[in-house]
Amino acid sequence: MTSPSVSSVGKETKAQKTERLKRAMNPWEGLEQIRRFAREGFHSIPPEWIGTYFRWWGVYTQGDGAGVVGGKDGQGRALPYFMVRIRIPNGLLRAEQLRAIAGLSRRYARGVADLTVRQNIQLHWVTIEALPELLEELWRVDLNTTGSCGDVTRNITGCPVAGVDADEICDASALALEADRMLAGNAEFYNLPRKFKISITGCRVWCAYPEINDVGLTAMERVVRGEREIGFSLRVGGGLSTEPYLGARLNVFVRWNQVLPVIKGVAELFRDSDIREHRERARLKFLFLRHGWTPQEFQQELEHRTGLRLDPAEPEQPPDDVYRDHIGIHAQKQPGYCYVGAPVLRGRITPEQMEAAADLAERFATGELRTTTMQNLLIVHVPRFQADELAKELDAIGLPVNASPFRRGAIACSGTEFCKLAITETKSFSRWLVEELEERLPEFDQQLKLHVAGCPNSCGQHWIADIGMEGKKLKVNGQMLDAYYLCLGGALGLNQGIARPVGFRCLATEVPDALERLLRRYLADRKPGENLRRFFARHSDAELRTYLAGEFIEAVVRDLPEGRVPAGVEG
Repeated sequence: MTSPSVSSVGKETKAQKTERLKRAMNPWEGLEQIRRFAREGFHSIPPEWIGTYFRWWGVYTQGDGAGVVGGKDGQGRALPYFMVRIRIPNGLLRAEQLRAIAGLSRRYARGVADLTVRQNIQLHWVTIEALPELLEELWRVDLNTTGSCGDVTRNITGCPVAGVDADEICDASALALEADRMLAGNAEFYNLPRKFKISITGCRVWCAYPEINDVGLTAMERVVRGEREIGFSLRVGGGLSTEPYLGARLNVFVRWNQVLPVIKGVAELFRDSDIREHRERARLKFLFLRHGWTPQEFQQELEHRTGLRLDPAEPEQPPDDVYRDHIGIHAQKQPGYCYVGAPVLRGRITPEQMEAAADLAERFATGELRTTTMQNLLIVHVPRFQADELAKELDAIGLPVNASPFRRGAIACSGTEFCKLAITETKSFSRWLVEELEERLPEFDQQLKLHVAGCPNSCGQHWIADIGMEGKKLKVNGQMLDAYYLCLGGALGLNQGIARPVGFRCLATEVPDALERLLRRYLADRKPGENLRRFFARHSDAELRTYLAGEFIEAVVRDLPEGRVPAGVEG
């Protein structure tokens, strides 16, 4: 007996359509189809490739510059151009690889490239005709785009100074690379319910944000029978989007040789879980948020799945208000060497800057660079006596090592410039905002995270920022203008917590005024040693709104829109 057709039981939902398409084909087996599309042109690409399959290759169509406005079904209009996301596990780059990306950006992407919050590099304006050649050039320098989007394991993040950090517990980058080889492109894991994010770090400051990953492994050590042993603490189910959830810590100590089986076990558990009915609730975190799972139940299922009997967790030391951006000149564990970190404002980097940075890495060091989760760029293995000269050279190409707190802390998603789901423009806004704050508050001395998200989906990670901005629209004189809703006091580590929506919304053009008022109040009223998080924590939403507005105002509702969630637009 045959199953009833979709038409006989009602309209096919988006989730049902996506699951049907995934069952029909593993997109990673479609390279020859991509080559055919390149020969025959954009018009030859069927809808299932445009809307689904390309994402498994780190590729999707970019918007027309208006974002979600003017589109339908919660998504804006697409252009016949693609964003291509390059996978960079643990943020590890060689100079020849960055130089190759610069060349691809110039030839195929109109010189537009962005560093992302998952240590990737994205290119824009890529045509279908150029796509096969672009992929092949990446493969020639040991780079790829496999699984950078889609319902698969995304780029595996890790500490960008792994192996050189003078205070690290261990260099865990080898595990990140092994996990990447195990999952990316593996047909066993091409069909997950949704995206799957992993972070593995051996540093003490958790700079890869394990708290907001589906799997977050942080190094720790214990002493067994007088012997020091390095293992990992494990968190599962973290994620942001419209319903943020910080990962649940399991009561386990994961030994080094158990890391890969544990990661594989969590991926299998996620793959086989019954959460595919609604795409907006098909992330691992919803086992806890909607399906009633507890960390204890998850651990039991994981141990059953892997056959491992994991040791109980050891006490850990989450970082206490540690800034995680790696900017500046820092001594390495290797005597006489240091690493040099420079902020890439809003993540936007030009071909000329990439080529110059690659040249500098070879001229001053060993040709090794790193990307970070704060959209920044590092050069490692720099002789200490040359670090200041390198800093001057980076400053000369627009990557200042000695940057203001605003420039260091700014993060921005793609926004309406390229994203079909965005409500506001973010990249130019972020640059303008930073420049305004630098001019208005040159005396500001507090490190802060200043995150801009062009919509509620939080690709700009506004939920974990000191000051997070969520894109909105406001009607003024009959015209819809960009606006932002502010969330304050987000933090990770020892004092983890989601940023508070304080009920303040204003036009984008009014944000610098509001932030200047808020930060001047902080400078005037802070207690000795009090950072922004603590300052925000001891004030009510009404007080913070008053500081932002300059007068008492009633709270504004966030007006979270109903609608579809992206298949994976964040980096």
